[in-house]
Amino acid sequence: MSETTARTKRARSAALMQVLRGLIYCLVLLAPAAHAADLPNAWVELAADGGLDVRAVTMPGAPCPKVLADGSPLASRQRGSPDPTDGAYPVQVCVAHAAVTARSITVDGLPYPVLPRSIKRIVVIGDTGCRLKGDNVQDCNDPAQWPFAAIARLAAARHPDLVIHVGDYHYRESPCPAARAGCAGSPYGDNWAVWRKDFFDPAAPLLAAAPWVLVRGNHELCSRGGHGWFRLLDPHPDTVDCTATTAPYALHLDPLQLLMFDGADADDGTADAAKVALFHSQLQSLLTDAPAHSWLLTHRPVWALAQGSGAKPGDTLNATEQAAIRDLAPPALDMVLSGHVHDFTSYDFGPGHPAQLVAGEGGDSNDAITQPLAAGTVIDGAKLRRGFGVGDYGYVLLHRTGEGWNGMVYSVTDRLLARCRLHGRAVTCHAVVQ
Repeated sequence: MSETTARTKRARSAALMQVLRGLIYCLVLLAPAAHAADLPNAWVELAADGGLDVRAVTMPGAPCPKVLADGSPLASRQRGSPDPTDGAYPVQVCVAHAAVTARSITVDGLPYPVLPRSIKRIVVIGDTGCRLKGDNVQDCNDPAQWPFAAIARLAAARHPDLVIHVGDYHYRESPCPAARAGCAGSPYGDNWAVWRKDFFDPAAPLLAAAPWVLVRGNHELCSRGGHGWFRLLDPHPDTVDCTATTAPYALHLDPLQLLMFDGADADDGTADAAKVALFHSQLQSLLTDAPAHSWLLTHRPVWALAQGSGAKPGDTLNATEQAAIRDLAPPALDMVLSGHVHDFTSYDFGPGHPAQLVAGEGGDSNDAITQPLAAGTVIDGAKLRRGFGVGDYGYVLLHRTGEGWNGMVYSVTDRLLARCRLHGRAVTCHAVVQ
């Protein structure tokens, strides 16, 4: 078989799998409401040991789905125990673990995404849920006011090899105000109903498109949506009880070197000594002997400007992580990839300091860019060489080219807002005028 014929067959196979996964998504959407809760929600995520977790949500008492990797059956186990039917999580989570090198995965006979041998296309999203907290309210029933579902559909159509979510999935913490029609009927609290509305339902087409790397955000703290995070998404095996922090880990995915750090509990404005000491120890273990061209993934930006109406001139992020990582960043660390601030911003500090990318524009209320990213701005002693910002909803697509990555920032209407070039520690972005 010629190489051209082989490439054609692989392309047709990939296209067929995408169509089948799309049909699955349509069936979920078209299922009668009374029976929708009976349907499994399955996805593939990168586990903390570097393998692939195939996870599914089923009804209590139902058998776990049958999972095959490269035609061989995988053992499925239950993650935690479902609550009683009137509890917060009356669902069962099943997990089957596959090698990261698996070339095919099926769940009850239906194909699910695997990683290619070399990753070339990455979708990055973050801060995707619909905010309901006290007087800070989004109209969750209005796709124009909460556009995560549209963003997920558009991003899935880009056929990514990998999806990176930089944290903050769960936002519905308080009841919708009685007179607010835009969010009427919304669930709230740390429970399956909210996780389904905030994440699993709108994310369905993107969950079907590629395996995910999942970062824990501050909205997944134990006082917020953390119990659901540990039951459903936390990548550590058999960790279902909510804890303030989790152990760091590394993912080696050709050509990516991802260093995963749980900074959900890192205070933005103050540097508590005990937290700094803990995070310093974790970061030291993570960054020592880091491979060349590593990216550090942590929800809260380490070196960024605070944005939005509440930001004061000169406010920077994140005080805790800045203190913890000081003097630890090795030359091998090219970039920190984060969310938390609800816009897209890039920070290039020159070759002597890691770059910072923020992609938190996935659906929660946007932060206006109130602090310009001006050259010469100093953040924790590092002088900004060049910066860039876009305040629109959307997502980021990274495409591997040569020794670096081309980045495209897309809006909720799929309009190209900006182009970026990432090469080592150099990040250059510019707006696209249309």
